[in-house]
Amino acid sequence: MPYVLPSYLPILVFLVIAAVIAIAMVAGSLLAARQKPYPEKLSAYECGFEAFDDARRRFDVRYYLVAILFIIFDLEVAFLFPWAISLGATRLFGFLSMMGFLGVLTVGFIYEWCKGALEWE
Repeated sequence: MPYVLPSYLPILVFLVIAAVIAIAMVAGSLLAARQKPYPEKLSAYECGFEAFDDARRRFDVRYYLVAILFIIFDLEVAFLFPWAISLGATRLFGFLSMMGFLGVLTVGFIYEWCKGALEWE
């Protein structure tokens, strides 16, 4: 049975370098930035209204709309990455399928834009 631990050395080096960079960034931020917290800055932010208010009060449905639109277009990007990697294997059928998918999403985006779903007033 071959000794496999040396083959994991690059991963360990990568993790150590990533940890050092992360710690350096946080420490640099703490040293360089002005640290003056105040109650409003330390309070939780919840969708534009007070966090400790009545939970049964009505609020604007545009928060849900923005979340749904974000999820839709985030999923579009999630489908584009594997498609781009496998494009050589899927050839013309894969390309045309993705163009159809992007076309449907583009029509949906234009519809939402025309209905004013992206405007925040």
